[in-house]
Amino acid sequence: MDLNSASSIVLQVLTQATSQDTAVLKPAEEQLKQWETQPGFYSVLLNIFTNHTLDVNVRWLAVLYFKNGIDRYWRRVAPHALSEEEKATLRAGLIANFNEPVNQIATQISVLIAKVARVDCPRQWPELIPTLVESVKVQDDLRQHRALLTFYHVTKTLASKRLAADRKLFYDLASGIYSFACSLWNHHTDTFLQQVCTGDEAAATNSLERTLLSLKVLRKLTVHGFVEPHWSVEVMGFLHAVFERLKQFLECSRSIRAENVCRDRLEKTIILFTKVLLDFLDQHPFSFTPLIQRSLEFAVSYVFTEAGEGIVFERFIVQCMNLIKMIVKNYAYKPSKNIEDSSPETLEAHKIKTEFFTYPTLMEICRRLVTHYFLLTKEELAMWEEDPEGFTVEETGGDSWKYSLRPCTEVLFIDIFHEYNQTLTPVLLEMVHSLQVYNAVGLAAYELFDSVDFDQWFKNQLLAELQVSHNRYKPIRRRVIWLIGQWISVKFKSDLRPVLYEAIRNLLQDQDLVVRIETATTLNLTVDDFEFRTDQFLPYLESMFTLLFQLLQEVTQCDTKMHVLHVLSCVIERVSMQVRPYVGCLVQYLPLLWKQSEEHNMLRCAILTTLIHLVQGLGADSRSLYPFLLPVIQLSTDVSQPPHVYLLEDGLELWLVTLENSPCLTPELLSIFQNMSALLELSSENFTNCFKIINAYIFLSSSEFLQMYAVDLCRSFCEVLKDTTTDGQVQVLKVVENVLKVNPVLGPQMFQPLLPSIVRGIIDGERYPVVMSTYLGIMGRILLQNAKFFSLLLNQMACELGQELDQILGNVIEMWVDRMDNITQPERRKLSALALLSLLPSLNSVIQDKFCGIINISVEGLHDVMSEDPETETYKDCMLMSHFEELKVTEDEEPPTEQDKRKKMLALKDPVHTVSLQQFVYEKLKAQQELLGEQGFQALMETVDTEIVAQLQKFLQGF
Repeated sequence: MDLNSASSIVLQVLTQATSQDTAVLKPAEEQLKQWETQPGFYSVLLNIFTNHTLDVNVRWLAVLYFKNGIDRYWRRVAPHALSEEEKATLRAGLIANFNEPVNQIATQISVLIAKVARVDCPRQWPELIPTLVESVKVQDDLRQHRALLTFYHVTKTLASKRLAADRKLFYDLASGIYSFACSLWNHHTDTFLQQVCTGDEAAATNSLERTLLSLKVLRKLTVHGFVEPHWSVEVMGFLHAVFERLKQFLECSRSIRAENVCRDRLEKTIILFTKVLLDFLDQHPFSFTPLIQRSLEFAVSYVFTEAGEGIVFERFIVQCMNLIKMIVKNYAYKPSKNIEDSSPETLEAHKIKTEFFTYPTLMEICRRLVTHYFLLTKEELAMWEEDPEGFTVEETGGDSWKYSLRPCTEVLFIDIFHEYNQTLTPVLLEMVHSLQVYNAVGLAAYELFDSVDFDQWFKNQLLAELQVSHNRYKPIRRRVIWLIGQWISVKFKSDLRPVLYEAIRNLLQDQDLVVRIETATTLNLTVDDFEFRTDQFLPYLESMFTLLFQLLQEVTQCDTKMHVLHVLSCVIERVSMQVRPYVGCLVQYLPLLWKQSEEHNMLRCAILTTLIHLVQGLGADSRSLYPFLLPVIQLSTDVSQPPHVYLLEDGLELWLVTLENSPCLTPELLSIFQNMSALLELSSENFTNCFKIINAYIFLSSSEFLQMYAVDLCRSFCEVLKDTTTDGQVQVLKVVENVLKVNPVLGPQMFQPLLPSIVRGIIDGERYPVVMSTYLGIMGRILLQNAKFFSLLLNQMACELGQELDQILGNVIEMWVDRMDNITQPERRKLSALALLSLLPSLNSVIQDKFCGIINISVEGLHDVMSEDPETETYKDCMLMSHFEELKVTEDEEPPTEQDKRKKMLALKDPVHTVSLQQFVYEKLKAQQELLGEQGFQALMETVDTEIVAQLQKFLQGF
């Protein structure tokens, strides 16, 4: 692409590509896409975005296309890679001038320079760093800032490379420029502080920006630029200086008004100082050891004493608490149980920690956390009144939760209490008696297990607290019911549960929404607890369910609705069928909620989970839900619909439980299976559930299902088997096995294309035992229940392999006998014995040649299935089923699904469960004896080991 002639054309097309008119925009984008691989295109783009007289939007677009081109075509091995000559020209042009006037474009240029540096620096671009170093020294404010911005992005990008050779290059770079970076940072920092003192706000703002950028550079160099940074005097000097600078900046914040633009940048710089310390501690815990004492003194001083009053702000407190927490929890600082196994570095760090965390220090930290940081602020109380639901969401994990002060204080309390529980337990117990510090006792529940008699506390005091209904007492009611939830799985007598359920029922009618939501949370923890007993809960089920449903209708925020739905789902799951009389209102409401949540996929996931538990609880009665349920399944499992990304996993689970609990196959349920072929192509983590669904259809109504979908299913299976894991192969084979079990006559014909590979797998001695076991299970079904088709299949294989039928038969039997140990399931082992015995009586020389192996398999099968009656010394086949019995279910067991019943009915028709192996062996041997005569039969029996014959005779006593 000629630069002179092309520039105006590219400029015109870029201008069109900024248009709001799609008729102009689309062709322009298409043209730019075609030019991406044209030599000289990126040189034209460089000329355009560095021309400050052109429209900003056009220059912005040129930068973006340039940046995308680096990702695709800069590397030598990339298709349509840029030539080395053009890349050299582009590199020179990118660092010719650091004078971009527009901030957003300047940032993009810095990022794309860093992208080139990631590939080319320092080998192909040795001049980059020296140029940047010189450029940040210039007096021109704009050039200095842009060069410093680029310096930061280049350093950040090079620091992120992880290959050993790249790490070595970055270490060399860091050691070469570290001293300069420190002096640069100090210079800008001192300038800023002087300008603040003189009241020059505009100049101070500019200097602060440079201080922030130079500190960002130093952060990357310090954390990632040294293998053992504690040996570097400059690195440790910088880190010690961080504390002094932090103090200066915190003091400086007193004189800068909150509404000042500079104030925001100042707070960001203060936070960046703390990030330097946190990152260094995370990456180099032993190098941090000389800083432990100073870090703890600094953080504790500002957060837990008066020193921080009027200076500190919330994000800074969070960072200081994180610093304390990381030091307290750091595994590098924890000695082994056997002290002699600990390194000297660990022991030194542990000693510093121990000497710092004295009893007075720990007591003050604990008291300050409990009596100051745990208290609700005026702003939080106001939010409780004005937006109770929003308050609850924020308290339980809103978007900003992990950055907010309250969860940080709670985590710090838990970590310090766990580490120093022997010291702090008496302190906390004394506070319980004097201050009723419910939050702290809840957070430390596991640590206080042996120190607090919670049952007595609940009966004598907490229960009474819950019954005080005054509006101003609602924070206490909320905190007490939360506290009970924390202790329910730690220490709470089962006998007290009914009293607690009574209290929960009352609180679910509380006038305050926040209290009701917290009560629902505690109910969830109670119902989900290991010691939950259905009989204790049933008297309260109707009222609880009604109140929870009313709460679900009342709340409006997506997160809260999800939470209440989860509680309802948990209740339904635990009480199972007992919930049936009370779910009518919920069943009527869910379609409306589903429609309202069209834009909230996570809420729809919660609805799917609720439906799963509803279907399981309703059993066969869930058919009444089909008008709503089946379209939901259809949408959730349709991969052509965008919501499937969020809904698929729960949608498949719902589809499966719907089939398992369906009393019969409806046309609508059958039509949903159209979604399956696309799902099988995904080969995702949902593979297993897809095959469970296929099997469920087979058990539900194999004839209707297979008549409609057998051809498509067989085609899909052939594709799956071309590229799948052993587990995927077994899943396919199990479906085929189930089809043969349900329909032994038509089943082999429907899946005939899959069968030759199974025969070949048996003959070749398939190496995976689980696959071989399934192969033999399938062949066993065909041989035993459809001998005619078995013969046709072997004939087909004989033609394909150019061998005699008897040779194929002999190879199959030989491998079957040889690999019998691969079969571990008793049902399949008995099936193998029945199948091989079904070849008798026979005059076929191959079968007679394998007679010994057939008898061996039969005796193994008898050992597997026969149980001896010690009184009569007779044997009976323990796998036989004579009639259908309703399964008796204990309280702890799930009731049988409709599919469980179908499987039981199917078993009553299965030869494995209807034919006595003992009787079958006797009859087949008797028939063989009659066919050959006594002498011929005895000659055949002599091929069997005498010990096996003796065992056989013992099993056949009485026949």
